[in-house]
Amino acid sequence: MLEAYGHRAESIMEKAFAKTTGDANLWKRFIRHEKSTPGKAACGNIHYAPNSQQDYDWNNPTPVKSECFDWQLNFPNFKGDVRTVDASEWGKGDIRAHHRWWFNHFPRTAGRRNGIHNNWWQYVVNPQRVIV
Repeated sequence: MLEAYGHRAESIMEKAFAKTTGDANLWKRFIRHEKSTPGKAACGNIHYAPNSQQDYDWNNPTPVKSECFDWQLNFPNFKGDVRTVDASEWGKGDIRAHHRWWFNHFPRTAGRRNGIHNNWWQYVVNPQRVIV
C-alpha cells in the first residue's frame, strides 16, 4: 500500500511542478539520488534511496552525501545541511521503513514558492488542488 501511495505522490508532484523548470522545480531536486545526480543526492524516490544503484536497493551500505536532512529540517529555507547517509537511515532494506522515511521528508510547511504550496501533502491528499 505504501508503494502504491508513493507512486501516487510521485505522479501528483510531477503535475504540481510541471510548469517549473531549472532550480524552481523543487520536486526534481527532492527526488535526486546518487545514481541520477552524483554528488547531489537528496531524498530519492519511491524506488531509489539516496544511495541506491538500482530499483529497491534499500540495503545498500555505501555512504553518500545527501541533503535529505535539509529537506526535513529546513525547507523551504535550505541551510546547506548535507550529511553522509546510508541504509541505516531508512531501515536497512525494510521496504516499509524506507517508504515511511521517504514520506517523512515531504515538505509540510506554510506558504508558497512559485505558486506551489510548501505543504506538498495538500496535493498528495487532495490532488484536485494541483493547478495544471
